[in-house]
Amino acid sequence: MASYGLFLLLATLTILSPGPGLVLTLSNALRHGWTGALPGVLGIALGAFVVAGLCASSLGLVLAASTTAFTLFKYLGALYLLYLGIKMWRTQRFIAQLQASASRPWRRFVEALSIQLLNPKAGFFFLAVFPQFIHSEGSYLGQFLLLVTSYGLLVVAVHSAYAGLANSARGWLSSRRGARIAGRLSGITFLGFGVMMAMASK
Repeated sequence: MASYGLFLLLATLTILSPGPGLVLTLSNALRHGWTGALPGVLGIALGAFVVAGLCASSLGLVLAASTTAFTLFKYLGALYLLYLGIKMWRTQRFIAQLQASASRPWRRFVEALSIQLLNPKAGFFFLAVFPQFIHSEGSYLGQFLLLVTSYGLLVVAVHSAYAGLANSARGWLSSRRGARIAGRLSGITFLGFGVMMAMASK
């Protein structure tokens, strides 16, 4: 695939850009450490596989063509991000204790997966970008799997790196002031993403 390198560059820049999934990864790393953020990272990566698969099916075409379907997914995603924003804003201790206050890994996985699945823009990224890097003379399935797998691996690599950087700031966030600032900033960010998603158009 002659344009594979260009796809990797475009995918990396897309994953590096701020978004709800990235904010969640940073929050999980600050609360639970680098290893504690991995379930969420894997949830986001799996979400990319699922969204790409849906976009390759007739459902992806329905979402692209139907204003009603797009609006439904848009508002579901916006409501979920607003919920997370309020939850972050109201937190009293940004870094969870190791006992009962720490969320279970599977909950972090499902939370991250839900964010990816309820983001209509993620689906339209795959619908718009993937066809430009698949050559008609080659095997569609083989090329599709290569691109989706590469994207998923890049998600794991980039988000793991972000989690490692965030983990280094855990000491400051253990303080009352640091916890309050981080909770407010995370809450505002999620609320902002929720509002932007609600206002998004096709």
